[in-house]
Amino acid sequence: MRILILSRNPSLYSTQSLLRACYRRQHYARVVDHLMCDLLIDDNELSVIYQGEKLEGYDALIPRIGSSVTTYGANVIRQFEEMGVFTVSRSDSILKARNKLRCYQILASNGIPIPKTLLPNFAQLDNMLIKEEFDLPVVVKLPESTHGLGVILSESYQNATSTIEAFFRMKQKVIVQEFIAESRGSDLRVLIVDGEIIASMKREAQEGEFRSNLHRGATGRIEPISEKEALMCRRVCKILDLDVAGVDILRSDKGSLVLEVNSSPGLEGIETITGKDVAGAIVRFIEKRLRKRNKYLVGKAR
Repeated sequence: MRILILSRNPSLYSTQSLLRACYRRQHYARVVDHLMCDLLIDDNELSVIYQGEKLEGYDALIPRIGSSVTTYGANVIRQFEEMGVFTVSRSDSILKARNKLRCYQILASNGIPIPKTLLPNFAQLDNMLIKEEFDLPVVVKLPESTHGLGVILSESYQNATSTIEAFFRMKQKVIVQEFIAESRGSDLRVLIVDGEIIASMKREAQEGEFRSNLHRGATGRIEPISEKEALMCRRVCKILDLDVAGVDILRSDKGSLVLEVNSSPGLEGIETITGKDVAGAIVRFIEKRLRKRNKYLVGKAR
């Protein structure tokens, strides 16, 4: 197979792990920076051009799209989709998962438990609404933040209001969310590929920090999940139409809550901590889907 990996940095652990997994299974793989791709539509023919070269003859696409370039990355993926290239993560699914509020709306309407969340309107901030709906402290976060960036814990309503107003002055929307104190600065990261739980780990924030991101100094260890949590993670992936995802779970007094869904989950932390070959599982998934598609096409031709 010929596999194209969309990544802004070929030296990143996740990109290298995927490359190695492709090579181990005797596939050709190439890394391309999606921000350097030109999308050409001419007389009903679609092309992706990279540094003057048309990208043709690829069987599958593995997107590694960062939060700062989600929209353009999704456009590149959609172009490949329309050209008939199989993609591990579809453009619409990436867009649904990346925006936290949109993701919460979809999940909550399908019965998936999430932390209580508010999107304050831009016209007039309602301080009383925050006081009525949320106990202190509250979490204020950007709708498309990653690695814990743009996530603030406010110990007072005045601080929460000031923080929201500061973001508003920068024309930046924010969401307000309940703080799950009983999680004690920890969460679960569950890695799912094709409906199978490949690995799970518990991330614990360092002392004095509430964000459990490994990029912020948190530690991780192998942590099994319950059957109920496994079922919830599979349902999340089905609802969002994601074949590969990292689902973050908070264990609260009300039960397990979905905190975030990542369509391009980092592989370094979970592969290193659990010893699981997540990249290999992704490549095997591609092989399975392409065999199924090719068998269907052959049968249709007959």
